[in-house]
Amino acid sequence: MRRCIVVALLMLIVTQGFSFTIVSYNCENLFDCKHDSLKEDYEFLPEGEREWNFGRYWKKLNNIGRVIHQCGGKGEEWRLPDIVVMIEVENDSVMRMLTHASMLKTAGYRYVMTNSDDLRGVDVALMYNPYTFMPLQHSSLKIFPKKGERPTRDVLYVKGLANSGDTLHVFALHAPSRAGGQSVTENYRVRVTQRVLDAVDSIRVGEPNANFVILGDFNDYSYNKTLKMYGKNNLVEISNNAVGKMFPKEVLGTYKYQREWESLDHIVISSSLKEKVTECYIFDNKWILQKDAQGGYKPYRTYLGPYYNGGVSDHLPLVLNINL
Repeated sequence: MRRCIVVALLMLIVTQGFSFTIVSYNCENLFDCKHDSLKEDYEFLPEGEREWNFGRYWKKLNNIGRVIHQCGGKGEEWRLPDIVVMIEVENDSVMRMLTHASMLKTAGYRYVMTNSDDLRGVDVALMYNPYTFMPLQHSSLKIFPKKGERPTRDVLYVKGLANSGDTLHVFALHAPSRAGGQSVTENYRVRVTQRVLDAVDSIRVGEPNANFVILGDFNDYSYNKTLKMYGKNNLVEISNNAVGKMFPKEVLGTYKYQREWESLDHIVISSSLKEKVTECYIFDNKWILQKDAQGGYKPYRTYLGPYYNGGVSDHLPLVLNINL
């Protein structure tokens, strides 16, 4: 009888698989209130232009934590996301506060992150549930600027084992800004993309059927050159048609610029994972949205220029569910 029960459970696992949730979230300048002598973070100090103080910082930390909680689902299906890629986080201090002191402190999350040459000190972090994902190795891929270019964020690479037994190769990136014009800055983002693709090709030599997830803020749209480069390398942008889950007819992107929804945030996966995707959507619970002048919605930002708006972020999170 016991043997039959075990066999039945194993068959159920094989048939239904493991539900695995991955989130990509640009947090809009998640800075602490202390000056880093090596970085240009003056605007995010109590005496700085934005008058950033501990009260505002603590509110933002808990709001970010609340978003991450809710990205896992609700009701009978509620569970924490397994992997969360965090964009625009300042340093290890911020991530420690988020995982050990905010409303996420009982979730048990751990993290790895970059330590880039970005002048403001902005970095990329990958937060993971240690019960469902075990990093085997991680490293930073550095992209060196050319003359006249500002240093950009390193790409974070993490190889890990999911609770299903599948190995995932995750690349988390925050590509160079479009400030100065798309055509002027595109080549910089192309070099970031090529750096990632070179790493993908290197991994494929030893693992021809490797599972890749490349996600973050690409600072490009689906029709731009960088996203097309992934498509030419047997990788699929799975988020190109993602819309809001709560307001699918109104929330049509992760970012609103000049009254138009666009998506600078993307999730790209290997073709081996495409058939295992159950859904990819934009998290758009009403409390992280704000009414715009036209009566629609826009992300509830923390700042409007230098003025404190009290919201969460100027980007909305992307959520990917995979049945491994």
